[in-house]
This record gives sequence, structure tokens and C-alpha cells, in this order.
Amino acid sequence: MPLKDIPFKKLEPLIRRYLNTEEEEKVKVTIKELKVAKIRGSLTKADLIKVCYFKSPRTINQIKKNSDYKISTVTKKALASRSERIKLELLTSLHGVSVPMASAILMLTNPKRYGVIDIRVWELLYKIGTMKTNPKGVNFSFKEWYRFLVIIRYFAEKFNVKARDIERTLFLVHKDYQKGKLYQNL
Repeated sequence: MPLKDIPFKKLEPLIRRYLNTEEEEKVKVTIKELKVAKIRGSLTKADLIKVCYFKSPRTINQIKKNSDYKISTVTKKALASRSERIKLELLTSLHGVSVPMASAILMLTNPKRYGVIDIRVWELLYKIGTMKTNPKGVNFSFKEWYRFLVIIRYFAEKFNVKARDIERTLFLVHKDYQKGKLYQNL
């Protein structure tokens, strides 16, 4: 795992020490642009491309394979659903949308309730012992994503911040403690 030793044994003191509530300007702009999608209740192809450039531009060719109709239909059902499982299943039915990309869609349309799951956040949670499965932080299952979601929502409520703030904090802490290449273990 490409992380130095972290001087925390539990997540709460780490979050308390490093809590970051400042969103990057570029991300603020994307969230603001996607407010229209949230109000509309669905994403357009242009919206999904914005999410792709935020999360993982290397999947753009896969993302572009989705028709406007499929994107609109799937995201409308996903955003309207009260079931986290259904949201994730629907979003990942789109070409190029993995669990991390689906979490980015949800976060960019609702940063209060969602954060982006990715290798950095997962590796940090695994290193501290919060997560016990998937040490490489890839190919997430629904169960893993949902556990991540419950954890970041718990701390968001505890610290009276957005779920995105907790996730961003974990992401930035990982960057501070990273050693070597991010994907060296894959």
C-alpha cells in the first residue's frame, strides 16, 4: 500500500485534525453547473461528460457511447430513487460508469449527502482499519460503497459538514501521506 505510517489509529481524530471544508473552484463550478440537472431530475450527455472530466477523463470514449436518451432515462430513475442500491445499479448500467464514477455523479448533484469513493479514500480507510476488505481499493461492490457512504455521512453529521467535506478531507490526507505511485499495487 503506497501510504506512509499515519499517526492515527481511529478515523475521528484524523478527521478532526485535517477537516477541510474548502471546495476547489473548478469543482464548485461543476457543482453549480449540475444544479440544473438536479432540478431537472436527470443528466444530459453534456452533464455526464462534465462528470467524466471531473472524475476520470480516460473513460470519455466509453461515456460518449451512451445515447442522450439512455443517459436521461437512467439518471432520471437513479436520481428519483430512494434506494441507494438502485441508484448505484442504474448509474453503473451506463457505459463507462463504474462505482467511483457513479459516486461522482451523486456527489456533484448532491454534495451534502454524497462523496466520491476512490482508491485514495479507500486506501486511507483500509490503512486505519475502518475498512477490512479490498486493500487495493478497486472494483468496489455495492456493500463496500454503501459502507463508505454510511461512514462519511456519520462524520458529516457529527462535524456538521457535507459528506463531500469528509470525503475530500480523506482524499487530501491520503495525498499528504502517499509514498510512491498511487497505482503501484495494481
